[in-house]
This record gives sequence, C-alpha cells and structure tokens, in this order.
Amino acid sequence: MANTPSNMLPLGTIAPEFHLKDTNSSNSFSFKDIKGEKGTLVMFICNHCPFVLHVIEEIAMIANDYTVQGIGMVAISSNDPVKYPQDGPDRMTEFAFKNDVGFPYLFDETQEVAKAYNAACTPDFYLFDSQNRLVYRGQLDDSRPGNNIPVSGSDLRNAIDGILYNRTIPEPQKPSMGCNIKWR
Repeated sequence: MANTPSNMLPLGTIAPEFHLKDTNSSNSFSFKDIKGEKGTLVMFICNHCPFVLHVIEEIAMIANDYTVQGIGMVAISSNDPVKYPQDGPDRMTEFAFKNDVGFPYLFDETQEVAKAYNAACTPDFYLFDSQNRLVYRGQLDDSRPGNNIPVSGSDLRNAIDGILYNRTIPEPQKPSMGCNIKWR
C-alpha cells in the first residue's frame, strides 16, 4: 500500500466546478447541486484503498452528523477503471450500499475533476465555506491502517465545526495520506 500525501491545494481557492454522474442514483451532479448552505465537503475516495476502507465508517457518520446542519457532501472516484476494475462505476454502487454512503458518489471518468482539485490520494478531503472558498484540506485524523490509533475524524470534524460555529480552523493542516490516485 502506497503512502501518498495530499498536494494541499492553497487555502482560499474557489471550488472547481464539476458535472459528474452519481453511481448511486444515475443522476448527474455539479458542485452547485451538492453545495451546502453553510459549507461543502468534497472527498476523493475509491473502493479498494486500504486507507479508505479504514475510515469509511467514520466518513458515513460525519455525513449523518453534518448534512442535517447544512454541510453538503460528495465523494468522487477518479481511479482508472480499466487498470482497477474494482473502482469502476458498477462497483461504486455496491460499495456505497455496503458502507451506508448516503451522499452522491460520483465517477470522474476523464480524471479532469481530480486534476482541477489537485487531488493526489484516497482519501483526500476538501472543505469549502458558504462562499465556496477552501478552508480546510487535509487528513481525517491521525489514524492509519495498522498504527493502532482509533479513527475519530477529529481533524475534519474540527474544521467542519469551525465553519458551523464561526471558529478559527487551526493551522497548520496535516495532509491526508493514502493510496495514490490511479491515473491513466
């Protein structure tokens, strides 16, 4: 398993627009469609990455806790499904159902969205405020497969709480760590 860190898109970056097909509903969604009233979380994940599998339950809990508070959420898979068929759209639907992913799980077939966000790994998290400005990019928490630190979502939860309760989001932000995006 590769240990690839986030590229750390500059804070203040305006959310790149996208329009991708949702593998859960067969609808297409843009950033504007999933945007939350108070903020928006864009996550790059995939089905087979051990880092994603390690945290997917917490990701689902974060969605349950925060979507009702005005945070929009979306997950995007940008992996090449030819070389990694387990990350193809049909398997994404199964993965979402199995892991209680109740938010759109979009397929980035051209990989243009991952490039626009400068995504490097799975999972990779980008939190935007109500004006679509990047306020957090980094790790979920300090837990990694095999390091015996419990998954808590503390870093990402603190950032989301910062948006909701008008608190300062702490710096420096630690990069996420995971498997590299499988580029064509």
